[in-house]
Amino acid sequence: MNAAVQPYLGAIVVGLAAVSALLLVMVIMLARRVGRIDGRLRGITRGEEGQSLEDVLGAHLGKVHDLGREVERLTARTGALETAGLRAFQRVGLVRYNPFEETGGNQSFALALLDAEGNGWVLSSLHARQGTRVYAKSIRGGRSDAALSEEETAAIRQASA
Repeated sequence: MNAAVQPYLGAIVVGLAAVSALLLVMVIMLARRVGRIDGRLRGITRGEEGQSLEDVLGAHLGKVHDLGREVERLTARTGALETAGLRAFQRVGLVRYNPFEETGGNQSFALALLDAEGNGWVLSSLHARQGTRVYAKSIRGGRSDAALSEEETAAIRQASA
């Protein structure tokens, strides 16, 4: 058998050297790939010493589910606040005036407080030397069932603008 291999021994050695060089290049490429994968794994498991990737991913998935529930809870609260906000006074109109010549200054006023739909009330204060009178009138859709003074109408118009 030695006689059969002897003439090809140089070619066999060169072929084995080429295969060894190819295998060495492949080992280096695989080592680089493993290094990159190891870096990614360390990035994923950062701060989780001694835990497996499965444990880390399970913990992250639990956090994601918790955040999802928190977002749903906050969405419900936001909806409730938006609904309540529509009924809150959002528009204010104030007109100060002097209804009587014998009193000094604009101490009388009409104050309109309205929500987003124009519902609320207008509060009027008439100041005179003998005393001050206060009146409140309900407003629905920017209108009142009771007769309004010019100042009350101006206060509602100011609040609606």
